[in-house]
Amino acid sequence: MADATPPDAGGEVETVTSADGTAIAFERTGSGPPLVLVHGACDVHEFWDLTDVRSVFAEHFTVYAIDRRGRGESGDATEYELEREAEDVAAVVDAIDDPVTLLGHSSGALYSLEAALRTDNLRKLIVNEPPIQVGNHEFDVEEVVAEMKRLLDDGENEQTLMLFLQAEAHLTPDEIDVARSAPIWQDMVAAAHTLPREWQAIAEYEFDGARFENVTTPTLVLGGGASPSFYKAATKAVTDALPNSRLVRFDGQSHEPMNTASDRFIDEVLTFARNSN
Repeated sequence: MADATPPDAGGEVETVTSADGTAIAFERTGSGPPLVLVHGACDVHEFWDLTDVRSVFAEHFTVYAIDRRGRGESGDATEYELEREAEDVAAVVDAIDDPVTLLGHSSGALYSLEAALRTDNLRKLIVNEPPIQVGNHEFDVEEVVAEMKRLLDDGENEQTLMLFLQAEAHLTPDEIDVARSAPIWQDMVAAAHTLPREWQAIAEYEFDGARFENVTTPTLVLGGGASPSFYKAATKAVTDALPNSRLVRFDGQSHEPMNTASDRFIDEVLTFARNSN
């Protein structure tokens, strides 16, 4: 297993070294069996604090909230590939002594799925609406990625983030209001430079369910009943591909039930993660 090393005397924020040599930071809170949290495209690890999700989880688990590469105290690399994100998640999971429950949201859910192919240290897997293309749902991102790059070149990081949230993440106005009023909004703005490369890589990713037929880790797939059809198709495809999985939809909710229906989200995660099966 990789060694986790604290970068400062505080000891709560630690780093692991990913396969390409990049330092990946995470914040550890709580006590109990390990739960690793992987945020989505435009977020930082404090995303899980927009409601009381992380603090409640920390009453039951040792929570490891990752800052994905390119943000927070995590490092970055000159070249970017989607596979590096999966290796980052696997590096954190492998640095933990006990089998891990891994929870990923949005693009973090995709990287968690891919990490499940790269580690043997998973106890449970939970994924909320990974952005994958299945069936007739294709991501036409060329114009949006080009516009995000233009905005970034002009120093318009906040406009870049807003464009992504509206045009690609398909967040509802309520979900965007939650994000914009959050203490982490400026950290999200600072991470906007990662959005074009990440979304381009996701658009090029091809989901092959056959690759996951031997992933027998008990898996909970989460989705919103009011989410766009491509998210619904994605969650169904993932559920069908993983042999030990089940799908739960949050009626009336969209892409971020952890923020818009936090009580039910917490209950679903806790019930699944604490079950001995």
